[in-house]
Amino acid sequence: MPKKSPATLEVRVARPGDVPAILALIGRAYPGMGNYNAGQVLGQINNFPEGQFVAVFEEAIVGYCASSRIDEDIALSPHDWSTITGNGFGSRHDPTGDWLYGIEMAVDERQRGLRIGKRLYDARRALAERLELRGIVFGGRMPGYARVKAKVDGPEAYLEGVREGQYRDQVIGFQLANGFTPIGVLRNYLPFDKASDGFAAHMVWRNPYVDPNEPPAFRVPRDVESVRLATVQLQARAVKDFAEFVKNVEYFVDVAADYRSDFVVFPELFTMSLLSFETETLTPMEAIDRMTAHRAPIVAELSRMALRYNINIVGGSHPTRIEDGSVQNVAYVCLRDGSVHAQEKIHPTPNEAYWWKIKGGSSVDVIQTDIGPIGVLICYDSEFPELARRLVDEGARIIFVPFCTDNRQGYMRVRYCAQARAIENQCFVVLSGNVGNLPGVDNMDVQYAQSCILTPCDFPFARDGIAAEASENIETLTIADVNLADLTWARAEGTVRNLADRRFDLYRIDWNRGQRGDAEPAPTGPTKSKAPGGG
Repeated sequence: MPKKSPATLEVRVARPGDVPAILALIGRAYPGMGNYNAGQVLGQINNFPEGQFVAVFEEAIVGYCASSRIDEDIALSPHDWSTITGNGFGSRHDPTGDWLYGIEMAVDERQRGLRIGKRLYDARRALAERLELRGIVFGGRMPGYARVKAKVDGPEAYLEGVREGQYRDQVIGFQLANGFTPIGVLRNYLPFDKASDGFAAHMVWRNPYVDPNEPPAFRVPRDVESVRLATVQLQARAVKDFAEFVKNVEYFVDVAADYRSDFVVFPELFTMSLLSFETETLTPMEAIDRMTAHRAPIVAELSRMALRYNINIVGGSHPTRIEDGSVQNVAYVCLRDGSVHAQEKIHPTPNEAYWWKIKGGSSVDVIQTDIGPIGVLICYDSEFPELARRLVDEGARIIFVPFCTDNRQGYMRVRYCAQARAIENQCFVVLSGNVGNLPGVDNMDVQYAQSCILTPCDFPFARDGIAAEASENIETLTIADVNLADLTWARAEGTVRNLADRRFDLYRIDWNRGQRGDAEPAPTGPTKSKAPGGG
């Protein structure tokens, strides 16, 4: 009897590793309309994992549809795409929402005969039924409208003409054939969709298994998603060689692992102790070059420890001269699966720019771990709220802040800002700082720290928004358990709901020109896309 062959076509939930292929697909499906950036698609997946689907044919991604849950008052009212999707990140997702909202649908035109669009709609419909939602709603593109708008009395008349067979619109026709009904026209929905003249059909499918007269009663379950966090308040001390420094670091990794911590975080510039055994006086630039030579061994050792002790290590930060000759302050995150990630400091302080000529990095993105996406903001970066908001839009629920401050004023700037980031983003923030001094190392004279693990301020969390904190200016390890499910509850049902209550209609942050949602110039005629398109 022949063995069963593997499926050549499947529809499954999208994964973070699918992001590059999804971006490539959308670029093919919608030429000239501006693609997403990777963070936006990652945010869609992280914010509502079960709501994003890909179609895979012969190991290639040939279809993608993205969704979020939205409250009826928002979903059935006039809206635009950027507002209802949280600027494309899916960050308006409401786990108590009673409608499934279609953010994106893209199909590879080369696979039209496989009914990819219908399969994706079926997967989305099955999800709405399983979750007992009222139905599915989205804004459907009208790519035939611009071609005939001079002949019709507005987009409503065009939409009615498509329903009656007077005009042919491939996208609207596809959606009508799949059981969706228009309830109106959304104006200025996608300003960059010139083929639709910015309009969209407000499309709805109602779940026949849900009584429309029965009020929904969705609540977020008070589950437990426990994560143990450890922060090292490290004593800056002279060492005789590289091996002694590694031994000091490994001690804390070992202890944190003995407590079965999921993460251990070290301070910013914690590796500067490696300059203490230099036998000659170094200029600041010579010091950076010596530190650059230590980069590869440091990363190798941290990765070895992460694997050996089964713990995720946020390796503070390490100043490094990169290939183009500039100097950056980089956090190396070594995960217990063996992967290594890097996050540059975006904003060097005036002191860093003066002494070490450090330049700011150009991107901040979440890092996928075995407990979900996390973010890293190095010291001064925590004082810029846009960065933390970007990480949380991409799905981060924990943000690590390695810092290095020389006095109480500097420390309190980081501390107060980190607490604000925890409140306004309804996430956990973990601080780790140096204490002590390195007399022979320029610009590392004295250190001040009180490392801590901060929470939002609401009923499920610690009374003062502090899960744990170290005593000031002593070397120690501080550990606390946090419950990620408390964040989900707070974001949906908390006393305040900072993320959900943002005024997307008034303000937004544009990270990269040309990302999906930017009103950039596009071709004036219909696109060449043969994908279903829209919601």
